[in-house]
Amino acid sequence: MHDLLIKNARIIDGTGAPWYRGDLAVKGGKIVELGTFSALSALQVVDADDKYLTPGFIDIHTHSDDSLIYEPLAESRIFQGVTTEIGGNCGTSPAPINPDFVHLTKVVKEYSSRSYSWQTLGEYLNILMRKAPSVNIGVLVGHGTLRTAAMGFSADPATHGQIETMKNYAVNAMEDGAFGLSSGLIYPPGSFANIDELSRVASAIAPYGGIYATHMREEGAHVVASVEEAIETARLARVPLQISHHKVTHRANWGISCKTTIAMIRQARRMGLDVTCDQYPYTASATSLTSNVPEWAFEGGLDMLITRLIDPETRAILRDQSNASHAGRWDCIHISHLGSEKNSWMIGKPVTEIAQKLNMDVAEAVFDIIIEENGNVGEINFGMCEEDIEYIMSQPFTMIGSDGRSMPVASEGRPHPRNYGTFPRAIARYCRDRGLFPLETAIAKMTSMPAARLTLKNRGILRPGAWADMVIFDFDRIQDNPTYEMPQCACDGINQVFVNGVLTAENGRHTGATAGQVLRKNRQ
Repeated sequence: MHDLLIKNARIIDGTGAPWYRGDLAVKGGKIVELGTFSALSALQVVDADDKYLTPGFIDIHTHSDDSLIYEPLAESRIFQGVTTEIGGNCGTSPAPINPDFVHLTKVVKEYSSRSYSWQTLGEYLNILMRKAPSVNIGVLVGHGTLRTAAMGFSADPATHGQIETMKNYAVNAMEDGAFGLSSGLIYPPGSFANIDELSRVASAIAPYGGIYATHMREEGAHVVASVEEAIETARLARVPLQISHHKVTHRANWGISCKTTIAMIRQARRMGLDVTCDQYPYTASATSLTSNVPEWAFEGGLDMLITRLIDPETRAILRDQSNASHAGRWDCIHISHLGSEKNSWMIGKPVTEIAQKLNMDVAEAVFDIIIEENGNVGEINFGMCEEDIEYIMSQPFTMIGSDGRSMPVASEGRPHPRNYGTFPRAIARYCRDRGLFPLETAIAKMTSMPAARLTLKNRGILRPGAWADMVIFDFDRIQDNPTYEMPQCACDGINQVFVNGVLTAENGRHTGATAGQVLRKNRQ
């Protein structure tokens, strides 16, 4: 007797091979048979009714490591077909935490209104496992977190001893199960690092087969130089490179820079360097509003940033620098979330409109919001063009990643729709409607490609022995309903989502199942 039998499906196995009609049987959370069965019995039988059955989507770039602990149902993930995600991206991870610098550690600020009780990545993963998430989750260790643990928020070049400390922390994280190292080179303190530091720290993960995933130093006017730095860092460290959420955010470079960066990736691959990238299918990014303040103001951490924004003389210098760097860009930045009721009227509005209503200079208004919200304010930034998105997405080495996190449908604010709709959008808009690539290729970009990148064993593919992470969807009806105006909703056309063989969502409703696993590299 099998646990689950799915019949009458158009099976896409995730490899890029053409779909075929068939049935699939599951027992003990794993796929045991594929074919056409007439005599098999199971405790649960699902008729796919000629809809597509694919591996569950693997989101290679998320930030759910800081939300799954208190949002374990992961509705924003499950409702779009994501069954596995990788957190710890953009240089920030839940650990390690050095008690000497605990007040500077981002994860402590994230959990200050809840609680945290770990210092190592292994301790965090054990706690997360007890929370029983609905999705499978693995993590990278963040270079920014390593740097904070080794030297706080100092802007100084790391000494040999400090780099060795970072490397030791990285080794411990890899032995605890991290899948690699991430960097966020627009975010202090990671942005204070040079290529020597980055490559030496990244070299520590090489013996463990980890990847180096980087939110590059600049994705606008200097994106070409940033790709060059990323490739050189990985070459020196002798590790595979994953360029995170590849895009071009400088209007004057639309249609130009991405042709160069893609050519650079192709050339690196021809030279034997293992370089790939991921991308979310939207023309807007999302991050913290603090990212609009010049980097040097962050030395010493958030408290020192606030102090500098309050000091009149320092504030004037920062205002002039921010306005100069944001010429023609302020109107693209909208507030997505903040904590206070007083400022809730700002959510969804561009900062230019907010400044006008307050009768203030735009940078001054941004600074005041940061001060009043103690840095806890998000933005959505409309900075990309559709032509670049399609060009990058069409490349054979580009995967799909949301840059989102686990959130409930009833979440507050106006978060980026990528949290809820990335994968159905890639299928509906770019595969079905735009015809950018066949459906089998789209599914491979979401399943077997990220699984291979991460060396995830027996995931991202439908075959006997693989874990039964699966999605049944209607190709004609699949649609990303989440929008910038109303992001918190489920997508159409996702009929069933199974995590490790357990039905976890059906037609936009969560079953309450929490069958996800905490994944550790080399311990799967």
